Amino acid sequence: MHRVLISDPLSEEGIKPLREADDIEIIKETSMSHEELLEAVGSAEALIVRSQTQVTREVIEHGTHLKIIGRAGVGVDNIDLDAATDNGVIVVNAPDGNTISTAEHTMAMLMSLARNIPQAYHQLQQKRWERKKFVGVELKDKVLGIVGFGRIGREVAQRAKGHRMKVVAFDPFLNEEKAQKAGVTHGTLEEVLQQADFLTVHTPLIEKTKHLINEEAIALMKDGARILNCARGGIVEENALYEAVKSGKIAGAALDVFEEEPATEHPLLSLPEVIATPHLGASTVEAQENVATDVSADVLELLRGGTVRNPVNLPSVSTEMMEKLSPYFTLSERLGSFVSRIAEGTFEKINVYYSGELLDIDTTPLTRIAVKGILGRYIGSRVNDVNAYKTAADKGITINEQKSTKTKGFTNLITVEIETDKETRSAAGTRLNGLGARIVQLDQYSIDIVPEGHLIVIHHTDQPGAIGRVGSLLAEQDVNIATMQVGRANEGGEAVMVLTVDKAIDKQAADQLSEIADIRQVDYLTLK
Repeated sequence: MHRVLISDPLSEEGIKPLREADDIEIIKETSMSHEELLEAVGSAEALIVRSQTQVTREVIEHGTHLKIIGRAGVGVDNIDLDAATDNGVIVVNAPDGNTISTAEHTMAMLMSLARNIPQAYHQLQQKRWERKKFVGVELKDKVLGIVGFGRIGREVAQRAKGHRMKVVAFDPFLNEEKAQKAGVTHGTLEEVLQQADFLTVHTPLIEKTKHLINEEAIALMKDGARILNCARGGIVEENALYEAVKSGKIAGAALDVFEEEPATEHPLLSLPEVIATPHLGASTVEAQENVATDVSADVLELLRGGTVRNPVNLPSVSTEMMEKLSPYFTLSERLGSFVSRIAEGTFEKINVYYSGELLDIDTTPLTRIAVKGILGRYIGSRVNDVNAYKTAADKGITINEQKSTKTKGFTNLITVEIETDKETRSAAGTRLNGLGARIVQLDQYSIDIVPEGHLIVIHHTDQPGAIGRVGSLLAEQDVNIATMQVGRANEGGEAVMVLTVDKAIDKQAADQLSEIADIRQVDYLTLK
């Protein structure tokens, strides 16, 4: 008999398959103290939670029989993934269960925002009948700008088209061909901001998307545009939005999420042009049933010796294989992360090449980690070693792995190459005895850098004074150069310099670097 502990409220219909299973014993306790949880998890083979239970390393280590942790929802911030992996526990989630509910909630907010429905109802509650005060706007022929065109973004687009809106979308993985198939217009982020009458965001909250819709972004928008956020608090910079609504630049906003929740005292709620709900995007009977059903299915499958559909962490590998692969994990991920930050355009193909002592081992886990490093820039922790291939496939990206006897003089060599609709970029790395991971080639240029910390990659023309001007400008910005590597194809031709600096540079400094004579492109990134 397999014992399953459920420590958060879940849909009874969703866990029905577990209840009906002859080989499953369910313990459902949804108001346990931390000490009670530690005791209860000791005999459980599976733990199912939502966002309430904090599954810490201590909890996992007390679960000496645990095989699987199920998160009935998308985010796994409340689960210590490293601790789960260290203890051989698979973590699964339910990434698709709330897609429809969130898309529908977005449309409900869109309609309410356009027609002032909450404000008008509030006036009726105050015994006021003020029709002229709440003149709205029609959706027909308006432009809906969608930032983030994943599952939810696509569902919102289909519904908006039903209202005869014009949809323009931005996503790092969206190109013209994919946009045409979806029946929307593809645009850059700037184009979407400039064209949108209504702007809705549907991205994960990661470093790249935090405060994506900030003061500068709002300044690009039409006067009188409206903004919606039913995705994650923090994508829209709330102070900037407050000032924009207060000034009239933005006609209104609809928010389901905030940076800090609960947000009952938030200044935005004092503005009559703002409508809000308390994080209800996934709060439907169907969504709660769906996520519980999906997680229950994975738990049941694993406990019976099967394979899960939605793993979030790295499954166990043999000790022998781990000894061979583990020295290359960090190198693979950082190569992917590095090249993803210098490649321009929509990603279409990822090629990973291996040579040297890597020829005779299964390098698939390394390729997965490299893909994770590439996609993580845009998707964050939602992409992992296990689902990297599927995530890439969902984005229309082809993955190719090849092995070669050509080592270019290195005992081992990993090359990660990205093909986009604009260019092909690559970075090669190796592990040197006693020196660890190094990036030894960038495109056609030979370099030698440690793939960590704050890096500036500068493409320039090989002319006297270029390096000195870069050094002087950074000195003026109080940015210390730790290391510098320069590579060139030929004298006086195209060249690259890669700088390791002690702190990140801001956009202003990067722009100033770009304005230096003979410099063609500047990329700045942090690898950690």
